[in-house]
Amino acid sequence: MMSTVILKSGHRDGHTLGDEINHRHHKIGHKHGEGSSIDAYAYSSKIRDWNPAFKVSLSLLTLILCIVLNNPYVSVAVIIAMAYLTIIVGGLSIQAYLSILTIPIFFILLGTFTIGIDFSTQPIGQYHLYLGLFYVFTSQAKLKMMVFLMVKVFAAISAMEMMTLSTPSSEIISVIQRAHVPKLIIELTNLIYRYIFILFDVNIKMRNSADSRLGFCDVKTSWKTFGNIASNMLIVSFKKADAYYNAMEARCYDGDLIFLEEVKKVKPIQIAKAAVFIIFLILLWGFTR
Repeated sequence: MMSTVILKSGHRDGHTLGDEINHRHHKIGHKHGEGSSIDAYAYSSKIRDWNPAFKVSLSLLTLILCIVLNNPYVSVAVIIAMAYLTIIVGGLSIQAYLSILTIPIFFILLGTFTIGIDFSTQPIGQYHLYLGLFYVFTSQAKLKMMVFLMVKVFAAISAMEMMTLSTPSSEIISVIQRAHVPKLIIELTNLIYRYIFILFDVNIKMRNSADSRLGFCDVKTSWKTFGNIASNMLIVSFKKADAYYNAMEARCYDGDLIFLEEVKKVKPIQIAKAAVFIIFLILLWGFTR
């Protein structure tokens, strides 16, 4: 499937395609599955005209610093800075930003909860609760480790969200191509990424159709509806795969995915601000370690 870059071409009514996306941006909800909302946010971002290689490099470098420095103050600074870039500079609404972060936050809480809470047959730890057959216990050290890890992971996710919410997927993949990543990995990444949203939209439409026919009125009917949707998804996925491969063939696909990309130069002021930010993180780590 060929990814294209939106050009600033005029419509008959005088509006540009970018204006139309900005208008649709407020109508597309992350939880409703109406199209690839992440790409819609990226196209309507006010920092979309920044050089994609610069944004990808800044995000990856920030991600590496969060992991290597392993400092909660650095992580908090990264969370604030990435939220500032995405919401204030990029123009994304707070509601949309929090909505997008809902799923990763859930997995962060679920994953770190097992670090802070443990089980034992003996009353150990600073805090414990007897539940009949075993004790649930924890300690200040465990809780501190859980919170620190939670903040670090959330900071790393915030850095990646800044990149994805301001850079269309086609531009990210173009950056990966210039990094000499194997072609097979690039093509699989692009096709899987696109296909996830295609199937997600199909699933939402099936669920809405079943819901309008009282397909979730009780537990038994809900399980039956779930099974029908799952079986239909398998059939539809094969049909969609054939349809999109035929579309690629009709557009002269010869084994290479070609991505059209706008030339966007890096401004010296952007490099200077990024360097100041990275130095600030290192100094913050040095003073708080």
